[in-house]
Amino acid sequence: MDKKGQKSFTVDEALQKLMHYCSYRDRSQKEVEDKLDELRMIPEAKEKIIINLMQENFLNEERFARSFVRGKFRIKKWGRIKITQELKKREISGPVIKLGLTEIKEEEYRKTLYELAEKKAEKITEPNIFKKKKKLADHLLRKGYESGLVFDCINEITN
Repeated sequence: MDKKGQKSFTVDEALQKLMHYCSYRDRSQKEVEDKLDELRMIPEAKEKIIINLMQENFLNEERFARSFVRGKFRIKKWGRIKITQELKKREISGPVIKLGLTEIKEEEYRKTLYELAEKKAEKITEPNIFKKKKKLADHLLRKGYESGLVFDCINEITN
């Protein structure tokens, strides 16, 4: 125990904890670093643990990005813009984000956008067509879809 009453961990104990942490869900390197900060590991120990996790394939940024993209697109129906922003928040590099986004097939992406738009359009009770289109566009843009696709989609479904 240290002076604040928190348990201190050896490198091996922390490594075991992090292996478990990474094994039940893909993690970004930033999440692992944050966890190591919580465990109050010194920089040398953090580096050693992260390298070990990468060598043992517990930590893999590309795999994380791909599973993150699949999950957010399929479950939350997010668009590429929102997914990219969230990956950047997690300090994932541009090339790895690009690789992750290849998990979304263009045909499926457009189909999802149209389904979202039609579902939302049914719920908007606004009688003014321009206000209705704006509300629909705002919703789809918040979901992270590209403005060009959103406006093409809205014009198609509201005409």
